[in-house]
Amino acid sequence: MMKKLLLTYLFFSLLLFALFAVASYGYGSGYVYIILRDWQFQSNVLGLLTLFIVISLFAQLLWHFGRRYFAKVQRKNETVLQFKNLHPYEQLGIVWLLDAAKDQQVFIERVFTQSGLLSNIIEAQFDYKNGDYVAALNCLDQSAPMAFELAELQRIDIFLEQQETEKALTHLEFLAQHQLSPWLSEIETAYQHRITALWGKLALQKPWLFLQTIQYGLLDAEHRDLWLQQLLIQFDQASVDDLSSLQQRYLALQSEIQNRPYSSKVLWLKLLARMPEMSLQHEDLALHLLQEQFDPEVFYLWFQQQLLKQIPDYAYVEQRVIQLEQRYTSVPMLAFAKWHIYMATQRVDAAEQLLILYPDNILMSYLRIKSVLGDNMDLIKQLNLIFENDVNFLNFKI
Repeated sequence: MMKKLLLTYLFFSLLLFALFAVASYGYGSGYVYIILRDWQFQSNVLGLLTLFIVISLFAQLLWHFGRRYFAKVQRKNETVLQFKNLHPYEQLGIVWLLDAAKDQQVFIERVFTQSGLLSNIIEAQFDYKNGDYVAALNCLDQSAPMAFELAELQRIDIFLEQQETEKALTHLEFLAQHQLSPWLSEIETAYQHRITALWGKLALQKPWLFLQTIQYGLLDAEHRDLWLQQLLIQFDQASVDDLSSLQQRYLALQSEIQNRPYSSKVLWLKLLARMPEMSLQHEDLALHLLQEQFDPEVFYLWFQQQLLKQIPDYAYVEQRVIQLEQRYTSVPMLAFAKWHIYMATQRVDAAEQLLILYPDNILMSYLRIKSVLGDNMDLIKQLNLIFENDVNFLNFKI
C-alpha cells in the first residue's frame, strides 16, 4: 500500500513537471511571492507545485496512518460474537494458532477457492493428510504453473509416503538444481528448510539409495548422523556398488568430515572399520579422534585393526599405547590393549599382572574370563557375543 502510494505520487509529479516545462517553454517559470504574517515564501511556479505535492503527500500519509491506528484501537475494543464476523485473515490466524486445519478443512478450502494460485495446492494438501494420495497427485497435476515449487514439495512428500523413494529422489535432485521463482525469494530460508527435511526423510527411508545423490551437504547435522546410523544398521544389505559409493563419498568429504562434531566422526569411523579397503583412512581418522579425546570405542577400533593385520607391528602399536598412557592416565582400555600385546609377544607374566587391575571394568572382566577359557574357541565366541551386546556397533575379533 505504502509503496503504491509513493509510486503514484512520483508518477503524477513527473507528469506535472513535464507539462509545466512544455507550457512554460520560452516564457520562463514565473515568480511566486506569498506572505502571511511573519512567514514568507518566494519561488517560481515549479517550487509552488513541489510545495503543494509535499503537503498533499504528508496529509495523505497522516490520514492513512491515523485511520489505521484508530481502526486497530476500535478492533481491540469491539465485541466479537461469531467466528464468521472475523476478517478472513483473522480466521486463518486462529485456525493456525489452534492447529485446527484438519477440523476446518471446508472453511480453509472455501477461503482459497478464489485463489487460482493456491486452490489446487490446498486441496491436494488435505487429500494427502486424509490418505488419498491419488486424488492429491491429480490436484497437483492441475495446479498453477507459478506454484510449481510448492506442488513439487507436496508431490515428493507423497512419493515418500508411498515408499516410491526413487521417484522422490529424481524430483528432489531436480529441485536442488532448479532456480527458485522470484516470488518465493523472500521466504527462501523456509523453502530450503522444507527441502532439507525431505532429504532427511529420504535418507532415513533408503539410506543406501541416498548415496546416489550427485550433490553433497543436503542433510542437516541431526539427519546426517541418523543416516550414518541407518547405514550401520543396514550395512549387511549393502551391494558392492553401495559400498563403492560410500567409499567415494568419504574420500570426497574427508577433509570436511574431520571438522564435524565428534559423534559424527565416530559414526564414520565405525563404517570405515567394516571396509578393509579403507584401512588407511580408518587409521588416520582414528588417530585424529584420539588426539581430540580418549574414547574407548575409537581406540578399540584402531587397536583391533592393527592386530588383525597380516603381520601386526607390535612394537609400533605398543609405542602408540604408551604415548596415549602418557596423555590419558588410568584408562582401563589401554591396559586391555597391553594385555593383548604382552600375550602376542610371549610376555605372559606381565600380562597376568594386568588382570588384577580395574576389577569393575567390563573389558578387563572379559579378559579375566577369556584367560580362564584358554584355547576353547567355541566358548570364546559365545563370550564375544555376550560382550558385543554391551557396545555400540563394535565386533570383537581379537
